[in-house]
Amino acid sequence: MKNIKAIGLLLLALLTGLAAAVYATGWVSRQGGIASNKVVVAAVDIELGSRVNAQMLSTVDWPSGSVPTGAFSDTKALADRVVKVGVLRGEALMEGKLAPVGTQGGLSAVIASGKRAMTVRVNDVVGVAGFALPGNYVDVMVNAQQDKGRGEDALQISKTVLEKVLVLAVAQEANRDDTKPKVVSAVTLELSLEDSEKLDLARSVGTLSLVLRNQMDKTTVATGGITKGQLFGEKNIVPVSAVVAPPPTARPQPRRAAPAMAPSNCVEVIQNAARSLTCF
Repeated sequence: MKNIKAIGLLLLALLTGLAAAVYATGWVSRQGGIASNKVVVAAVDIELGSRVNAQMLSTVDWPSGSVPTGAFSDTKALADRVVKVGVLRGEALMEGKLAPVGTQGGLSAVIASGKRAMTVRVNDVVGVAGFALPGNYVDVMVNAQQDKGRGEDALQISKTVLEKVLVLAVAQEANRDDTKPKVVSAVTLELSLEDSEKLDLARSVGTLSLVLRNQMDKTTVATGGITKGQLFGEKNIVPVSAVVAPPPTARPQPRRAAPAMAPSNCVEVIQNAARSLTCF
């Protein structure tokens, strides 16, 4: 009886193993039948602005139905191309991540078309305690003396002159993958030509400050700036030269009494021993 049970368990185990082997064989054959293409991926982490070479690349099998748009199948097609964004190891290289053909490596490859890169000197306060990192957006504020007319004192004013400015690099680093704050002495900003002129004038007439903003916030707010008097709620003091004296008022002339007319006919009236003179 015991032998029959043992033989039954042995047969059950053999059948289970045979079913598992058949299933595994079918799964392997199905996987081998999936169509795939060769796709070039990064073999190492590639920083933005770097020139690509063969040692940085490798090819892997990629399912044909999910090949990324703009992907490459041959590493030779990427020779001497420059990446304009950071590429991580194992990530596919696509045309959208590369600068145009012929672009030299470095920060210039990262600058958008029609934009300029301009560097301003900062410290730990102006640079938002090192949190103004590559890829972040900042507003630029200037504190300066506002010119006034002759005979009037200059007013100190703080005003936002530029909004939503992209930080390209801090010091000599342009990597956007790092999130740790870095206190540096210079920050490079991406600006239009007109904004570059504004920034150049602003740093020559006053003190600059960078204001960190949310990366998704695209709204702009036009302000007139604020002066010291407005900050402390002081009333505007009108200068003496601006006070206009009221015109002098004419004094009323005294009325002259009408000249008395000389009497023409008079009659003396005597009544009850009393005399009176009546003139006509």
